[in-house]
Amino acid sequence: MINIKWGRYTLNLVLALLLGLFYSCQVEEEGLDIGESFDPSQPVVVSNFTPSSGGAGQRLVIYGKNFGNDPDIVSVFIGGKEATVINVKGDALYCLVPRQAFGGEIEVRVGGDGREVSGSSSKDFNYERKMVVSTLIGYKNDRGDEPWKDGKFKADDPSDMASGFWRPSFLKFDPINPKHLWAVFDFNNGLYLIDLEDSTVTKKRSDFDRPRSIDFTLDGQHMIIAEDRGGENDRATYRLSRDKDWQDREVMTRYRQCNGAAVHPINGELYFNSYEKGQFFRFDLNKYFDEGLGVKDYETLFVVHDPGWEYKIFMHPTGNYAYIMVINQHYILRVDYNWEKKQFNQPYLVCGQLRGAGYQDGVGSDVRLRNPYQGVFVKNEEYAAEGKPDEYDFYFTDQHNHCIRKLSPQGSVTTFAGRGSSSINPDPWGYVDGDLREEARFDRPSGLAYSEEDKAFYIGDQMNHRIRKIALEEMDEEESDTEEED
Repeated sequence: MINIKWGRYTLNLVLALLLGLFYSCQVEEEGLDIGESFDPSQPVVVSNFTPSSGGAGQRLVIYGKNFGNDPDIVSVFIGGKEATVINVKGDALYCLVPRQAFGGEIEVRVGGDGREVSGSSSKDFNYERKMVVSTLIGYKNDRGDEPWKDGKFKADDPSDMASGFWRPSFLKFDPINPKHLWAVFDFNNGLYLIDLEDSTVTKKRSDFDRPRSIDFTLDGQHMIIAEDRGGENDRATYRLSRDKDWQDREVMTRYRQCNGAAVHPINGELYFNSYEKGQFFRFDLNKYFDEGLGVKDYETLFVVHDPGWEYKIFMHPTGNYAYIMVINQHYILRVDYNWEKKQFNQPYLVCGQLRGAGYQDGVGSDVRLRNPYQGVFVKNEEYAAEGKPDEYDFYFTDQHNHCIRKLSPQGSVTTFAGRGSSSINPDPWGYVDGDLREEARFDRPSGLAYSEEDKAFYIGDQMNHRIRKIALEEMDEEESDTEEED
């Protein structure tokens, strides 16, 4: 438990340091001590610091001697990375921990004009890596007209770099090869392989119109694509085969304007929708493979409200329920699976409000969303340790709110990443990497996938024309090797 008196003392000291610069003149007039000036003939001593641990952006107070009272001549290095010095007052200074300060060594340098004196702490700051947003692939030129192009994630020659990604995306990891991330983009004719092993993007086929979602059969041998086409008997879903390198195509179901299709993770049934009336269809994949089924051999389970409801379906890993993301009406429904009848029951509201576009964290109908797009279930180890019946949170892209949000099993929605950097401008959108909430910005994120192997999220950042990543801060090879040895 934190010592309350010590916490208050530290807070008061920090506030005093922050206010020192603004009120130094007033303090001098009142005859109070604002700290002795730096003496280059004396050593700089670092005696202690608080707190003892933290991540990038952590507010840190360092104690010692001969720091002076001019922050312009004071530099602080933590783990070899330069920190931001906020204020200094003789025997204490206030700074912000820099990114990637993995080593933790604290050094204070004071002076200038060849009279710099330094001192180091006898103990290290315990730097804690944290989740940050970074850029994996893509770039955006001044005109915003860079082409869709295969290539490398990063390259010295821009002509070798992959580019494009400026349509709403849907991302899905290959269940057999966890280094293969598959992507389709609305109004783009391609199926794209994002290979995380060799850091390349490859367009595997070019015969789509409006591909809207990707899923796999339970054995991982078939990829299922939902396509949004307008004709009464247009293809709604079709399958590609792994043993054909995904180059074959067989239509499974036909109907108009399918926004998404998902496979039940336990019994393997296929569920898909239509934008026409908001229909929710069931198709028996097992029977399809064992006995053969016609392209109209599916049943309508229910209708989601009125015509023109665009939605996608996301299955809970247990198969106990699914979320229906009603994109263009700004809310999320839940459908519970009836194991006796072997089908989903009627849907009910989990969060958001019909036609209630907005931005607000909260619970249930108090939440405001604006075009929720793709989501993924991620196991919460704390829930598992506590023995809770549902161990998964649901992370999803909130497209026109420019952020990633998290829905708990209890229906509570919080903002996970994005909408940071308020000092740049008041807009919630932009392109900024860094701290999940303090710095990171997206511009209409759509696709979202999670790698259980890497503990990382991958985001299709539409208007930034990039694929972004959320993961623990990366260490260079030398630092990683040192950590492993320790």
